[in-house]
Amino acid sequence: MLSAPAYIISDTHLGAASPEVERALLAFLRALRGHASTLVVNGDLFDFWFEWKTVIPRGAFKTLGALSELKESGTEIVWVAGNHDCWGGEVLREDLGVDYRMEAWEGQLAGWQTRIEHGDGLREREDKAYRRLRSVLRNPLSIRLFRTLHPDVATRIATKTSHTSRDHRARDEGTGLRAVAHSALSADSGLDLLVYAHSHVAMLERAGKGVFANAGSWLDAPTYLLLSEGSIELHEWNGALNSAALSSLSRASG
Repeated sequence: MLSAPAYIISDTHLGAASPEVERALLAFLRALRGHASTLVVNGDLFDFWFEWKTVIPRGAFKTLGALSELKESGTEIVWVAGNHDCWGGEVLREDLGVDYRMEAWEGQLAGWQTRIEHGDGLREREDKAYRRLRSVLRNPLSIRLFRTLHPDVATRIATKTSHTSRDHRARDEGTGLRAVAHSALSADSGLDLLVYAHSHVAMLERAGKGVFANAGSWLDAPTYLLLSEGSIELHEWNGALNSAALSSLSRASG
């Protein structure tokens, strides 16, 4: 069980994002100290993350430091892997101390029965080819082979094959994931909240008795979700945590 207030971010894609995005995220993480009981990173914090035995991507240094300080201040941090940062391991779990998950997180979040998943590969038809590739990329043998490459070479390969800088948003504007979410909420009446990311399209809407939410991507606007026991809000970071909500939904009763 994770406590309120709980903040959720996704898809900052540091490394492909502009320096302004990184500066905004660092300011946001520092502002959370003393205010956030929980922070959930719903995938693709970095455009590329990989752990060698003694090496990690250089561009992650400042953000990892800010996350470490936030964790030490008492905030619980859950990181659900996305399709760009699904190769985490000891550095994130043991050195940083975050609850890093390769698969979805499900449990009580601020009193809401919640499922949080990045969302890559969930569309039945559109993601069929990607699901095959995903199984290869996450295969332990593939990871071991990639680790044999020099980090500079491996990073160059990964960044050149990333489409983040060219395709910020899903071509379907998030409608595919939205349909998946509505179907999942209809099938599980015990679920209060379902959170996806990946499409880069911020959403907050009621779906049956539950709520579907997407924190959006900081590549377009620095949006995040704020969850309390009674409501969920979509905010845009403007330098302070007291900004007015862009939209808000109360938790359904009964």
